[in-house]
Amino acid sequence: MDRTIIENRIYVDVDYSVQKFNAAEFENCKFINCKISANDLSGYTFLECEFKGCDISNSKLKETSFKDVKFVDCKLLGLQFNTCSDLLLSFSFFNCQMDLTSFQLLKIKGIKFIDCNLIEADFSDADLTNVIFDNCDLSRAIFNYTKLGSTDFRTSFNISIDPELNKLKKAKFSLNNVTGLLDKYDIIID
Repeated sequence: MDRTIIENRIYVDVDYSVQKFNAAEFENCKFINCKISANDLSGYTFLECEFKGCDISNSKLKETSFKDVKFVDCKLLGLQFNTCSDLLLSFSFFNCQMDLTSFQLLKIKGIKFIDCNLIEADFSDADLTNVIFDNCDLSRAIFNYTKLGSTDFRTSFNISIDPELNKLKKAKFSLNNVTGLLDKYDIIID
């Protein structure tokens, strides 16, 4: 089946719960204030696209391709990024609501999470080498058997990581958040 290629388009205030979001390959497109939540985006391709102020929560992402995609001020609750195509997977997140998202098993080296809420996000078995978490809320985020080499957590908060279960070589923490490495010991630090 031939895939429609859509280039250099801007979509503003489109409600895809009313209007069907047709499968396509989007290149250099912008989606501004669009409602895309609970859609099936399986197999879609987004190349050098930007989503700004969009709600994509609870959409299906099976084999969806994100290549150099930027999410700004978006609501991305419950997304299973771990089901995306991992070929050339690259994205960045700025001021996004990302609670209950999953990045399990993904290799997402060097991506940026800036001013994001990642409450109960799952990073189990992922490779987060050189990832930047800048001013992110990581309450109850799951890091199990995660590669965190040179990952920067210095400005983030509510971090709880078991150093015995994760690879932390050269990971960066501040004095304020390093106590999250001791949570499993249930000790009190004043």
